[in-house]
Amino acid sequence: MERDGANKSLWQGIENYRPVAGLNIEKLYDIVIVGGGITGITSALLLQSAGKKCLLLEAQTLGFGTTGGTTAHLNTFFDTPYYKVSKNFGIENAQLLAHAAEEAMATIKKNISDYNIDCEYDTKDGYLFSINESQDKELDDIVESAQSFGVQVNFTNHSPFPIPYLKLAVFNNQAQFNPIQYIFSMARAFEELGGVILQHHRVSDIVQEDDDQLSISANNKVFTATKVIYATHIPPGVNLLHFRCAPYRSYAIAFKLRGEYPDALGYDMNDPYHYYRTQKVEDQLYLIAGGEDHKTGHEENTDNCFRRLESHVRSYFDVESIDFKWSSQYYEPADGLPYIGKLPGSEGNIYVATGFGGNGMIYGTLAATILSDIINNGKSIYQDLFDPNRIKPIAGFANFVKEGADAVASFVKGKFNTEKIKTLTEIAAGEAKILKQDGHILAIYKDDARQLHVLNAACTHTKCTVGWNNSEKTWDCPCHGARYSPEGEVLNGPAQVNLENVDWEEKTSKSSPS
Repeated sequence: MERDGANKSLWQGIENYRPVAGLNIEKLYDIVIVGGGITGITSALLLQSAGKKCLLLEAQTLGFGTTGGTTAHLNTFFDTPYYKVSKNFGIENAQLLAHAAEEAMATIKKNISDYNIDCEYDTKDGYLFSINESQDKELDDIVESAQSFGVQVNFTNHSPFPIPYLKLAVFNNQAQFNPIQYIFSMARAFEELGGVILQHHRVSDIVQEDDDQLSISANNKVFTATKVIYATHIPPGVNLLHFRCAPYRSYAIAFKLRGEYPDALGYDMNDPYHYYRTQKVEDQLYLIAGGEDHKTGHEENTDNCFRRLESHVRSYFDVESIDFKWSSQYYEPADGLPYIGKLPGSEGNIYVATGFGGNGMIYGTLAATILSDIINNGKSIYQDLFDPNRIKPIAGFANFVKEGADAVASFVKGKFNTEKIKTLTEIAAGEAKILKQDGHILAIYKDDARQLHVLNAACTHTKCTVGWNNSEKTWDCPCHGARYSPEGEVLNGPAQVNLENVDWEEKTSKSSPS
């Protein structure tokens, strides 16, 4: 299965999804869903089941983005704990969030049962542990607030993980699954109900027509629908949400261990935190460990992130081998909660789901439920809490300012942070450089066959200068998270247009790089 980088995740042993051949592809639909991850596929299935005529458009292949790179923890607690939600959004909304978590978990279990999905779903306890006194206080707050909203959690003195701790809390009835087996089965069920899936169809434009219809352009085809859902993890183009969500990358490694594997989910409280679980794939057990998160495009050597994660795990586990390693992208919301509902600035018939933080499987499922309720019934009990047009100055203003400042700093830094070399022979095979020539900033990569790939380094989203991700072999934008292949192809939005290829022979005939 294909993914958005050079590394291979544990889930990629399965072939790419193959849609049903010979389907009648029409031009007019009730709903067009853009994006083939858990949010898009779950939304498509829910809406098709309710009698809507749906088309799902995926720019690459199903599971290509974050869903194919998740570690697939299913939790009733979130990166933004209930006590913070209660403080920033009110007690009633914190209670509503706890209810939403339970509903999302129940939705996944129901889908598995209804569609007879074999995805290695398993209920596990989740252990959250502190390692110093300041973390102790926060863990007390997390547990107390979660208990007050009905979440099953208590302190315990028994840990299934060989990691030292000061305090330990156990959340009961958490879960895990194989995300690709799950979404592929859901996609097949969607097609069996008459839904249509088109892979390798990147949406390039959406135009609001006078008759409340939307015209959707993708791969030189034009489709018409009354509503569109952007299930693309971050909406394309330039939107207010790009300044309310910050892109991050997280790292994961699948280890073979000598001896026993922990039969639970685990999380420390470091910043960034580490997380652990066991997964069986083709009769082989693996310990999946993740962490070492950082803002996209802000780490000069991403191989070091894997090294730090490996070193951390080897400190506590008897590692036999490393079989898979990969990274994935998520978006952190400014005020701690996702943005699910009507896209800001649209006419009201374009919907979006973004800002899931590290809880994408649960929030993606919840987003599908919210959007299908709004479209089918005109409302959802959760729509005000997750409204993308909400303004929470106390909860999100500081982060909003910080992320905006970071984007500006990255934009400015990219204009000056170029290298100087005398000749291109100084670039080794497998190496990439940002160079300045004739007033232009170029992104140059020399592949293992020593072929040069020369691109305009300006991200096609908002013109920030991209940086090289040496582990995934991608060009990553430090401002809003767009990512490109070595050849300049868009891998992750919000960019919609590939990086511009530069005719190197034409440039070198005029001057040398600096």
